[in-house]
Amino acid sequence: MTTTTKTPQGAALTTLPTISTHIYPHGALDVLSREEVARLRDASSGGLHELLRRCALAVLTSGSASDDPRAAGELYPDFDIEVRQQDRGVRIELKNAPAMAFVDGEIIHGVAELLFAVVRDLAFTAIDLNGDTSLDTTEGITDAVFRLLRNARVLHPADPNLVVCWGGHSIGQEEYKYTKQVGYELGLRGLDICTGCGPGAMKGPMKGATIAHAKQRRHRTRYIGITEPGIIAAESPNPIVNHLVIMPDIEKRLEAFVRMAHGIIVFPGGVGTAEEILYMLGILLQEENAHLRFPFILTGPTGAAPYFEQIDKFIRLTLGDEAAKLYEIIVADPVKVAKRMDAGVKKVKEQRIAQRDSFFFNWALHVPLELQQPFSPTHELMAGLDLHHGRKPHELAADLRRAFSGIVAGNVKEEGLRRIEAHGPFEIHGDPDIMRALDALLRAFVQQRRMKISGEYKPCYKVVA
Repeated sequence: MTTTTKTPQGAALTTLPTISTHIYPHGALDVLSREEVARLRDASSGGLHELLRRCALAVLTSGSASDDPRAAGELYPDFDIEVRQQDRGVRIELKNAPAMAFVDGEIIHGVAELLFAVVRDLAFTAIDLNGDTSLDTTEGITDAVFRLLRNARVLHPADPNLVVCWGGHSIGQEEYKYTKQVGYELGLRGLDICTGCGPGAMKGPMKGATIAHAKQRRHRTRYIGITEPGIIAAESPNPIVNHLVIMPDIEKRLEAFVRMAHGIIVFPGGVGTAEEILYMLGILLQEENAHLRFPFILTGPTGAAPYFEQIDKFIRLTLGDEAAKLYEIIVADPVKVAKRMDAGVKKVKEQRIAQRDSFFFNWALHVPLELQQPFSPTHELMAGLDLHHGRKPHELAADLRRAFSGIVAGNVKEEGLRRIEAHGPFEIHGDPDIMRALDALLRAFVQQRRMKISGEYKPCYKVVA
């Protein structure tokens, strides 16, 4: 079957092949009680249906080069998904699904696994977290993050070896090749990779690690992608991800990264990457975390040196020189990055053993409530962020993180796009020197084409001194 898509003016744009079929989940969804199946079916046909549809379409178009969250929906307007009850589990009905997810009429195994993960995580969130009053507390949110990861079967009681890699989805070839080189060196040292699951700097380390793992004859490898419903449509999972986890919001996604990670590497990126850096610094600046081992490396090719200089300058201006001591910048040296990370992970293992903490989930890390509470950026909330000197560094880091999070929403999240279209750009206020530095950083991201993969970028923000 084919689908003809039309432009807003009604002219035919393209014809794309589609397939209607059904598949049977394996793993987390194949052994369910009748009550669980009934609740899962109800979740897919009720208020969650449109969310399930959008997330499913994102994984069925895995590998897409677009970062427009509405693009896939416009290309496949007749796509639908339904979860039906069977005697021994569930059956997933796909209607007018993208043919690119199939080979000779059969769904690609990796795509099917990602699709099962979508159903699993959205259903678990709706069933297990709905009405959970403990989500108003730090402990309750952390426990919810743990339950989500455990349900996704990504918590393994093995020696620490998981490196989280952050970086932009919109990067040039030089930077992309560098992320692959770093991933290759990490893989040679037996380290697994976790990223945000999308393209660019999220795909490169995984791609490099696959070759290294093959050379080392490692068969039980993990390429974990952690995303959230608001961004998966703009950053569909890359084909290498073999464990997909969809967290309910960006804050739980970020906490999942740092709870699972034994070390973090940051490649060049845009506002999303800046948000991640500030989130990590907001945690490491907490007095309760001062004793914890946590390797944190910023790296890129030679051409990325000015990028990291500007990031470092911004951090020193806003959070102080103490914050800059929490990370190391390494330029154009993948081997050094991998060696430092490998050594750092070994120290993490030693500390976990000494403190009798788990290898697979960092319970000892203190994440303050202000970094856990969901931030849904509105024009009022963005304008009210307290970006002024005189605050505790970790408190300022939290509000700076929210500022960048709002810009991410305005760039690539459907709800954020609608708000910008209806009310214009977000306004960001603060001390003049902070605003000048923020404006310079954001302008550099735009000039270096780090905001969007394609097309001219129209700012969704306005910096006001």
